[in-house]
Amino acid sequence: MQGADGHWELSELRESIHHSPIPTIVTDCRLADNPIVEANDAFLHLTGYRRNDVMGKNCRFLAGEGTEPEAQDVLRTAVASGEPAIVELTNYRKDGSPFRNAVMLAPVRAEDGSVAMFIGSQMEVAAVSRPRQAKALERIRTLTPRLRQTLELVAMGYRNKQIGGFLGIEEKTVKMHRSRLIEALGVKTTADAIRIAVEAEIVPTGRD
Repeated sequence: MQGADGHWELSELRESIHHSPIPTIVTDCRLADNPIVEANDAFLHLTGYRRNDVMGKNCRFLAGEGTEPEAQDVLRTAVASGEPAIVELTNYRKDGSPFRNAVMLAPVRAEDGSVAMFIGSQMEVAAVSRPRQAKALERIRTLTPRLRQTLELVAMGYRNKQIGGFLGIEEKTVKMHRSRLIEALGVKTTADAIRIAVEAEIVPTGRD
């Protein structure tokens, strides 16, 4: 059973994606078929779906005839193992038009350390693009060692109390580090910071 602060953190996460310009969803893997429980307007704009089209559904509805099975396998493995992953694959909008999608998936953990939810963000790209990693690494190099440690643990899905335990600092100090981290990376939300961490491959991912 999660404490009040645990519920607050999950609620804050779900609310935060609505402040991100990056198409983002939150799924709940504690429910059958890991359905979408939150989607921001940027995701709806990218895919052409309405909110009531996507809520409660697994995001595989974006797949179609040209979607690469190996990329889907990477995402399935990440969900099963509770690890971050980033892949590029062909997805389809509601009108059937294809687009190249750079999908990032990262876990969010419950107080007992189990994975409760996943953050999934999407970015339309013209082609397979390794330069994104270089750009992400460049931004991370500006962080202090402590902020980088905090980012790595956040991207692995750990909560403030858990991060404090790993780093030997108080929970309120972790909250301060997270705020400084978002400011230092020049992003608006924790979900955006996590995407940078996964793009930079500073945390283990579901890719070979």
